[in-house]
Order: sequence, then C-alpha cells, then structure tokens
Amino acid sequence: MSRTKADGRLLGARLRNHDLLAAPAVLNLLESRSPAASLQTGALLKAVSPAALGSEAPGHVVGVTGPPGVGKSSLLSRLVTQWRSRDRSVAVLAVDPTSRRSGGALLGDRARIDVDPSDRQVFIRSTAAGDRLGGLAPATRAAAAALAVAFDVVVIETVGVGQAETEVADVADTVAVVVQPASGDVLQFLKAGIMEVPDVLVVPKADLGRIATRAVSDLRAALRSLGTAGTPVLAVSSAAPPSGIDELVDALDAHRQQLDLPAVRLRARRMHALADFAAERGERGLRALGGRREAERWLAEQDPGLDLPGLLAALESRASEAEAAAG
Repeated sequence: MSRTKADGRLLGARLRNHDLLAAPAVLNLLESRSPAASLQTGALLKAVSPAALGSEAPGHVVGVTGPPGVGKSSLLSRLVTQWRSRDRSVAVLAVDPTSRRSGGALLGDRARIDVDPSDRQVFIRSTAAGDRLGGLAPATRAAAAALAVAFDVVVIETVGVGQAETEVADVADTVAVVVQPASGDVLQFLKAGIMEVPDVLVVPKADLGRIATRAVSDLRAALRSLGTAGTPVLAVSSAAPPSGIDELVDALDAHRQQLDLPAVRLRARRMHALADFAAERGERGLRALGGRREAERWLAEQDPGLDLPGLLAALESRASEAEAAAG
C-alpha cells in the first residue's frame, strides 16, 4: 500500500472512530491542489463511503444560506450554542468568495461566528467558493460528506446570490434560507424560483416586531401560492436575549426525521460527482455527456452502490467514449 493511500485511509479511520481532531487535516487534504493529494483524497472518500460504513453517515448536513448582511453568522453563533446544549458536536463550513490571488477564502466568516474556542466539539472553517460566486467548491462538498461521519451536525453556510441556494440543496439534507425582513426578498425569491429550495425559512431580527411579523406572513402567503404551505417559517432573534432558536433546531430536526436519507444522500453523491467532473472537464466535458440534464438522467440509472470515485470514473469513461465516437 502506498504511503499516500495509507494516509487517506488513516484519516477516514479517525473519522469513523469519531476523532473530531482529525477535521483540520481532512480539510487540508481536501483543499490541497498537489498531485499527490488526489490519491489520498480518493482513499479518504472510499474510507468514509456508505459501503465502508455499512450505512449512510449519521451526521445531519444543514445548509444555511441567505443574502449578504442578513445575519447568518450571528444566527449560526446561536445555533451552535443550542446544538451544544443538546450535546451535539458541530462542524461549520463557512463558504466565502475566493481570493483571486491566493485561491483561498477571502472574508473569513469563522471570525464572525462566536463560539468557545476551547470547545473541542466545535470545528469552524472558512472554505473558498472556487471560481463561482456563491457556488460550492468540490472540496466543500467532499468535506461535508466526510465530516458527517464524525460530527453530529455539519453546517454549510453560503452567501445567497442565486446559485448558492440550488447548489447547497444538492449537498445538504436540510436547507434553511434566511430572509431579511422588509427587504423585498419575498418578491425576489418568487421571481428567481428560490422558494422551491428551502426546507425551513428563517426571518431574523424578530425583535423588530411588526416588520418581522409581516415578513413571516408574506412568506407564508408565497408558500401557499406555490403549494408548499407545509414549509416552516420561523421568526428568530440572535440579539440578547435570543428567541426562536430552540424552535428552529426542532424544525431542522423534524425535517431530517421525515427524510428518505439514503435517497437524499445517493442524489447528493451523484451531483457531487457531476460537479467534480464539470470542475475538471468544463463545458466541453459536459457537452460530451449530452449536457447537464442528460448527465443527471444517466447518473440516475447507475449502480446506487457506486461511491464518489466510482461515479467519477464512470463519468470520465462515458465522456471519453463519446469523444472518441465523435472522432
């Protein structure tokens, strides 16, 4: 066995043993651009695949998205505190715009999430969005899948600028969309079709009183018009004393409990494979597959037991065959 594969498998074994201190090394590996890291990454992902675990990873992957300045970081500070009060370990992946110079995360959202730095049950990391504003880099998708093996809750926080909402919905078990009261976001969501994404809608700044109450009413009316009136809409306040946070955690839990988790995770793996393939091969690769929709249809017909590396290999093989046939 090569040293690189052994290192990846070792990290996977540490996650399976709920060694939360492995998280920084896991993220460093997944974000590495070195050629040697690809072997380690493949070994790690195999080590934490459903086939290796005997089931899906137990952690709850929660997506939290919303426009810049809506108060997601303050909300996450309160959510982490609430999860910890329920004795749950928490990993937060705060997706930031990418620095064009370094390729790394630019804003460093973890600095704005207030947690006890000595608490070893909490891990917070700013991750780069890659080359798409608001999108998810392949490393973030892989990190969420891997950390869900060890942590009770894995949060992906994104800047909601259109693309982020739909991409995080491909990764997370449960998506909470945070809506700024009195900002016109309800109308914007209706225009963009974003209202189909959230599993829970959150109106922050409940301490504003009637403004927040009106936003809740508008959102519920919008949901009724879309035939999704069952989606919870919750008003919360992150200001001291906080309110609505306990109810929000309950709503996130309730959504997770009613999921067909294997089906959700299977689709997430397939979308992860397609995102990684597109990042590597670009639009030319997608055209070889017949376009994104045809690629999604083809992936839906593949063996559900395929792990991420297997799905990627299948996509590469299909694209190569198509390109060879086209001559």
